[in-house]
Amino acid sequence: MKEGIHPDYHEIKVIMTDGTEFITRSCYGAKDAKLNLDIDPKVHPAWTGGTQQLLDRGGRLSRFNSKFGGLFAAK
Repeated sequence: MKEGIHPDYHEIKVIMTDGTEFITRSCYGAKDAKLNLDIDPKVHPAWTGGTQQLLDRGGRLSRFNSKFGGLFAAK
């Protein structure tokens, strides 16, 4: 590899929202930096499945289903 063109890749401590910590390697900050997460996979609905439901009141989803609803019907 060429010298002097790569970023500094070092260990940092990641602190999750519930206080748990783990060590990983990253280009973030300086060596032994701490990264405090505001959102993490343990609490964010995108990773947990969440309780949020898709609400569509005559919008995009309804228009899509009325236009293409028959294309994917089981035979």
